[in-house]
Amino acid sequence: MKIFNIYCDESCHLENDQQQVMLLGAVWCPSDLSRSIAKRIKAIKKKHDLSPTFEIKWTKVSPAKIDFYMDVLSYFFEESSLYFRALIIPDKTKLRHDAFNHDHDTWYYKMYFEMLKVLLNPHDRYHIYLDIKDSKSGEKVIKLHDVLCNNAYDFQRQIIERVQTVRSHKIEQLQLADLLIGCVLAANRNGEMSEAKKALVEKMRQLSGYCLTRTTLIRERKVNLLRWQASEVNDG
Repeated sequence: MKIFNIYCDESCHLENDQQQVMLLGAVWCPSDLSRSIAKRIKAIKKKHDLSPTFEIKWTKVSPAKIDFYMDVLSYFFEESSLYFRALIIPDKTKLRHDAFNHDHDTWYYKMYFEMLKVLLNPHDRYHIYLDIKDSKSGEKVIKLHDVLCNNAYDFQRQIIERVQTVRSHKIEQLQLADLLIGCVLAANRNGEMSEAKKALVEKMRQLSGYCLTRTTLIRERKVNLLRWQASEVNDG
């Protein structure tokens, strides 16, 4: 059995944050290559005279650092052991939780399962890491672990061995997830963005071969996207 590390992040996931588009995303790689991948990303930071502790974030993208972010994006596509999966919710205003007898939190966990389920192979093992967001993060990972294992019939937790929170500034792959999520989120928004961010979105489109706004084939590995649409009615 192989062990894979999955690094998860999210954007605009709160119910009443006045944001229309929501994204859940994950960067994943074989566990035994995780350290070497992190070293390579730190080497890119060093090349651009940045501290090894500099945190890669979509919100930090600027003209002054565009070459650095371009190199990080290129590295993701060059590294054959790195993969990205994202679930796009294009319009949260269409959610009708009451009609489905659940609340936003329950729906949130269901979406995490939708995002992760195509990555999970019953013959492998997985360690899932989430960025610490707030004081409720601990409760979130316990619930998410339960939901994932139950849906995968992994009652002994032999497939999904670990779900835990980590601090993104210490995990290079989680920082990479933030950048890729930012690119896809920006591609699905109609709002204005900086020229630097536009350039990164276009670069990701070119390197992936996808427009970043549509569902890819389910077996796509490098950049796998699911555009999820809210149901208009409860089908039971």
